[in-house]
Amino acid sequence: TRKQIDDYTKFVGIYGAKGLAYIKVNDKSDLEEGLQSPIVKNLPVPVRAAILDRVGAENGDLIFFGADKHKVVTEALGALRCKLGADLELYTCQWAPLWVIDFPMFEEDDKGGWTSIHHPFTSPSCSPEELVASPGDALSRAYDLVLNGTELGGGSVRIHSSTMQQAVFKILGISPEEQREKFGFLLDALAYGAPPHGGLAFGLDRLIMLMVGASSIRDVIAFPKTQSAACVMTDAPGTVDELQLRDLHIRLRKKEKAVVAEDTPEYGM
Repeated sequence: TRKQIDDYTKFVGIYGAKGLAYIKVNDKSDLEEGLQSPIVKNLPVPVRAAILDRVGAENGDLIFFGADKHKVVTEALGALRCKLGADLELYTCQWAPLWVIDFPMFEEDDKGGWTSIHHPFTSPSCSPEELVASPGDALSRAYDLVLNGTELGGGSVRIHSSTMQQAVFKILGISPEEQREKFGFLLDALAYGAPPHGGLAFGLDRLIMLMVGASSIRDVIAFPKTQSAACVMTDAPGTVDELQLRDLHIRLRKKEKAVVAEDTPEYGM
């Protein structure tokens, strides 16, 4: 219904989308009159045909799509896909584990530079020369373990070559001087020779949450914290006396309150 479309349009706005385009397929054999959409008149007939073919549309289908930066579109439509699955009761009770691989190494920031999607120590799946030549096309050797839409773990194979590490730093805009100042110890260690290595951080508590059907991860953690990060068992965080602070060489500073000048005009109604 129109109300449902409006509700879904508001939903994708949470993820930064400025709108949600749609096409109702009433008669896919009639590309002139069989499609219902506010924007279909702006689409050439070959484009309409390509859209229907690309998504495998049938009569009675409703196609949602967006136009924005790649990150905005993928996040907004990905969230919408999950919401539609829940609203239309398409999810089953079956366990469906999967590995997510071939993440991009970098994404472009608002200033036209590159940032690491995982972190700057994740190994790419190409050579240093290929990486520098085309950072936007490089894939990483990172991986996530997902079960029924919930991430259970993630990790990556790490860089074990100083040449590769310097190439990544260069793409991120880190100068050779800054590389040496901040990461000299790492570059030296890699230059001496490090074996290929990687890892995986596994969230057992998330798996238990799914297995027992809990709605919150705090329900399956032995000593969960409250929304305010307090521990109901130990009453942490607690007070710390001056002697403990002195032993740890920590000094607390009280934040001074802003002082309002006496000549500041006051406004009222």
